[in-house]
Amino acid sequence: MTAMQPDNPLRIMLVDDEPLARARLRTLLGDCNDPAVHVAAEAPNAEVAAPLLREHPVDVVLLDIRMPGDSGLKLASTLRSLQSPPAIVFVTAHAEHAVAAFDLEAVDYLTKPVRLERLQLALQKAERYVQANRGLQANLATEEVLVIQERNRTERVPLSRVLYFKAELKYITVRTANRSYILDGALSDLEEKFGQQFIRIHRNALVARKMVRSLEKHFDAEEGEGWAVRLQGLDELLSVSRRQLSTVRGVLSQ
Repeated sequence: MTAMQPDNPLRIMLVDDEPLARARLRTLLGDCNDPAVHVAAEAPNAEVAAPLLREHPVDVVLLDIRMPGDSGLKLASTLRSLQSPPAIVFVTAHAEHAVAAFDLEAVDYLTKPVRLERLQLALQKAERYVQANRGLQANLATEEVLVIQERNRTERVPLSRVLYFKAELKYITVRTANRSYILDGALSDLEEKFGQQFIRIHRNALVARKMVRSLEKHFDAEEGEGWAVRLQGLDELLSVSRRQLSTVRGVLSQ
């Protein structure tokens, strides 16, 4: 992984209610060259910073914690919901917030007064975070994804990770090898959109073609004796309707 080039420096936002604190950080950042950085914006509080970051994204936010209005911790929590969140480095005089800061996935936590050597180390961590995130975004840009809303979080789930879609009352369960998500919509719409990658095995389920491993005899409490598919990476068996048996056998014979 290559370092940031001088003509493509890390874009930094400073968020601190103390003008002198921001001025000191600007001076220190002027002495940083590994990686190269550029102070792209400043804000005196979270309320000013949040809309600025939505309109003008940066790579790294150097963020105070205790400020008038919303705290830096609250702003950091908000930024996690962005499609491409910046790296967060907390810069504060209050060391007791370190645990909460790292719970919010901050890349580093600096205590005032900040030393140049320690700031450069934090920026190097931030650079690694930014480059990893750029690589992920590049992959997602070339891959179909589902955008799933869950409570206060929006997540992009690559379609290649989905094992099955299953209709459950008023929603659809989206199952990957690691977890389940809830998606609003209709199974028929998903079948029409992703019919090349998924096959219908039942009126309530679509499964990933490439993940079908076997077709097995199965007893279902509701439907009695029948058939089910087993998917790679999943212990759960999924019932296959008689109407879809030939389709599933066709996939297995390919």
